[in-house]
Amino acid sequence: MNELSQRLMDPTLPLRVHLIGVAGSGMSGLALLLMGMGHRVSGSDRVTTAETERMQREGLMFSSPHTAEAVKDADLVVYSSAIRPENPSYAAASAAGIPLLRRAECLAAILHTRKGVLVSGTHGKTTTSSMTAHVLREAGLQPSHYVGAEIPILGSNAKWSQDGEYMVAEGDESDGTLAIYRPEHAVILNIEAEHLDFYRDLDHIREVFTKMANQTRGSLVYCAEDPVARELCSKRANTISYGWSDADFTASDVRDLRGSSAFTVTKRGKVLGDIELGIPGRHNVLNALAAIALADACGAEFSLVARALAAFAGAKRRFETRYLSANFRIVDDYGHHPSELAATLQTARSLNPKRLVVLFQPHRYTRTQALADDFGKVLQAADLVFISDVYAASETPIPGVSGQTLVDAMARHGKVPAKFLPRLDKAHHVVGNALQPGDLLITLGAGNVHEAGSRIARDLKTLEEIKALAPSGGIDGKLYEPMGRHTTLLVGGPAQFWLEPHDFESMAAMVAYCRERGIPVRVVGRGSNLLVRDGGIRGAVIHPSGGAFSEVSVGANGEITAGAGVRLKKLASVAAAAGIGGFEWMEGIPGNVGGALRMNAGAMGIETFDQVRRVTFLDEDGTIRTRERDAVIAHYRNVPELRRNFALQAVFFGEPDTPENIQSRWNESRGKRKSSQPVMASAGCTFKNPQEMPAGKLIDTLGLKGSNRGKAAVSDVHGNFIVNQGGATASDLLQLIDSIRSTARNERGIELETEVKIIGDDEAQF
Repeated sequence: MNELSQRLMDPTLPLRVHLIGVAGSGMSGLALLLMGMGHRVSGSDRVTTAETERMQREGLMFSSPHTAEAVKDADLVVYSSAIRPENPSYAAASAAGIPLLRRAECLAAILHTRKGVLVSGTHGKTTTSSMTAHVLREAGLQPSHYVGAEIPILGSNAKWSQDGEYMVAEGDESDGTLAIYRPEHAVILNIEAEHLDFYRDLDHIREVFTKMANQTRGSLVYCAEDPVARELCSKRANTISYGWSDADFTASDVRDLRGSSAFTVTKRGKVLGDIELGIPGRHNVLNALAAIALADACGAEFSLVARALAAFAGAKRRFETRYLSANFRIVDDYGHHPSELAATLQTARSLNPKRLVVLFQPHRYTRTQALADDFGKVLQAADLVFISDVYAASETPIPGVSGQTLVDAMARHGKVPAKFLPRLDKAHHVVGNALQPGDLLITLGAGNVHEAGSRIARDLKTLEEIKALAPSGGIDGKLYEPMGRHTTLLVGGPAQFWLEPHDFESMAAMVAYCRERGIPVRVVGRGSNLLVRDGGIRGAVIHPSGGAFSEVSVGANGEITAGAGVRLKKLASVAAAAGIGGFEWMEGIPGNVGGALRMNAGAMGIETFDQVRRVTFLDEDGTIRTRERDAVIAHYRNVPELRRNFALQAVFFGEPDTPENIQSRWNESRGKRKSSQPVMASAGCTFKNPQEMPAGKLIDTLGLKGSNRGKAAVSDVHGNFIVNQGGATASDLLQLIDSIRSTARNERGIELETEVKIIGDDEAQF
């Protein structure tokens, strides 16, 4: 190692170094250090990422995928823990006799060229090491640094300083390589039973930390609040302790400042001063104490350290706020061990949300299995929990271990609602839909769970902007609303933005907003003639409701004015109460006025536009217009003008009639419907009637009544009704529709056209 350190520090003889797996956060940091030291650095990985592109701009020679050619002429090859001997680059280097080093071995060699400051512990390393690097830099000591995440205030996860004598590094204990470091100064944050896929037990972990402590030449800083760290360090001569009390450095008068923290620092009984820390949480106060103690050991002035900590904004994915508004906060955190979760949830609680909602992605099957009960306990600190499937990292799945394992553990330890979401790529639909104003959502885990939070944050911002168009409450809305709640077929994936305007002006404003931004817009009423595919609907789904959309008024000369959100049955009832006949056919149609206008719905030989006097609509230019019936072209189940524009309100007309006549026709309509239509969930008639014969009769003569796909079936009562027998998917219904159309085409030469409108995607596009 000493020989390698000397070669690494010789600027006159730069090494040709190749890194296998260079896209990872640990390996990318090595690449930046080695390039900063003047070496010729290449790297390979399975994929190109934004990180590899950034490093190429810094001088990295990058290739993808891994090849034997990539290591040709290399003086040294460094590989990440995920690389196996059969990797082409690894195998070629081994065959050629090129020195191969693990990531930690290379980092140790670099660290030994400087006064190394090593931050270790089973959790909290990234935050503390980045704090330490920042305060030393602001104190004028110009340290090099290597930490485990992107640190906005540091500029990158690693940087080589040509002038400073210190180097701050995060020491990974997961594979035992912590024992190879010989730092000038070191920190031990905590020692817990972790990485039990590698270690036998806690005693095995303690052995590795003990060896690192024995090899520390200068000060050994440790947390006096951690019992194992205290036992290991307290009797050593070169130690500095920190904690809440009975330690060399203590914090008192700790205050939560809603997003930041403040406390007073005392060193061996002497008050040094106040600290305002730019991140929240009592665990971060302890991390800051560790950084303060280390900085003091390196000779930094306290006033400069205090100023640096006030500006510290944290590391990426360490209680990182991804979205913040008056109604919601979305936070992402890397925590994946029960102790980390406990600290993070305590910090989240300090922000006083109405509800704390958690989406947790377990990390590794071995950890999930070994610590299931501990996870079940600490997650009780939330109000609502969603758990995805396990992020395997490099592990092979363990049968019977999944996210459901932790849901079951939570049920054993409390009553906090928890749900297993096996598909992380769809988890944001469920989680986002569950959010309520006042919620703090935190995505937790070391894998890719942050992607779900990012999607929710992106769409929540848009939703809140739309709702703000009507500050008086003229617009309600939700993310990812399941369309199965809003269709009479009871199927359908989520609507990306479910919007409910309550007045015409609000609807006009939201349509203009969406069109200006290229957001698709669709208006949906009661969903009585609608089949939404399982992937849902990208864009805005507008459901006019309440306010002007739900108003019905009776005027002179048999006129009735009704908003687009009024149910047809209600319109018929109002007409009957006013002694106006002609609306009885609407009694059995489950839709509303807007849908009836758009489709020119009908029954009993009557169509909607037979009774329309004028229509008010929102046109393509965003202008609200009213048009007389004579100016509107209406066909059988099709009104072209309302395919482009959105109906807001209509004036209907009927004829005065006696209550007895109206009731008679009402009963006739109801009786015919009950005798000829199924009671199970349906969208009404599935197909338009072809010229040859009614669609229901055609399907009956083809012998298709009762046929099914999954839980979707052709009704035994009426052949033109496809029903959901309970638990059907849109895919079931679509397969049955396609089968019926194919049979009609092949056996009768008849092309059936669907009357039910089929919209959405088979797989979600958002």
